[in-house]
Amino acid sequence: MKDDVYLYNHARWEALAEANALFTRPKLDLDKKTARDYLGLDRLGVDGDLSGKTVLCLASGGGQQSAAFALLGALVSVFDISPSQLERDKAAAEHYGVRIDLYQGDMRDLSCFDADSFDIVWHPYSLTFVPDSRVVFHEVSRVLKAGGLYHLMCANPFFSGVTHKDWNGDGYTLKHPYEDEAVTSYPDQEWVYDQSKSPVKIQEPREYRQTLSRVMNGLIKEGFLLAYFSEIKSNDTESLPGSWGHFANIAPPWIEFIWYNYPNILKQI
Repeated sequence: MKDDVYLYNHARWEALAEANALFTRPKLDLDKKTARDYLGLDRLGVDGDLSGKTVLCLASGGGQQSAAFALLGALVSVFDISPSQLERDKAAAEHYGVRIDLYQGDMRDLSCFDADSFDIVWHPYSLTFVPDSRVVFHEVSRVLKAGGLYHLMCANPFFSGVTHKDWNGDGYTLKHPYEDEAVTSYPDQEWVYDQSKSPVKIQEPREYRQTLSRVMNGLIKEGFLLAYFSEIKSNDTESLPGSWGHFANIAPPWIEFIWYNYPNILKQI
């Protein structure tokens, strides 16, 4: 599915990897305890032994979450659009002496995996990189076992496309229409990569707004049951207006879910 969406995301993440952006740096200092803490499993209410569990790190290249799950004994697969990001996962696997299986492609097409392949699908921030979240949810439901766990982190739909740079002296200005697939873009934050040292000019992120109703109803339609929901904010009460810390305290930029997959649940109601 190498459409314009694919080509843009592929080029951008290859460039981010070349620039050593924050999300492209493997986690090479983990042990079992810090791996569990890094993933936030206790905070998210994910209990039990992960040994032997099949985990898909979806659009999650970079050698971070994959390494943590592998250290906890899971059987890990990583699916990502960027070959360079997958190289980071390979490096992390070699560093820890664990196995991580690598797959390159677009999250809208998981046909390389059989149905009911995974106990856990772990999906960090990337949902807004594609126009229609429902396509992704359908693919996740197919590859996730019945009763399996789907962790999803995505943009808070109400503030998608807004950053601290939108401070107008009194508040943060909403400018983009609140509608599905509205295209948003913004400059990368200073902490994403060292822009003064970037070897290439990196295109700004191109994201597609996903309204909360589409996200929630799309998952419900696929048979997912919600087990955890959180709005992620900075809790930074000291930063000045117009700074990232202040913005992220006023307008939580991200939301996080735990869903469980029960594909036939709607037929039983």
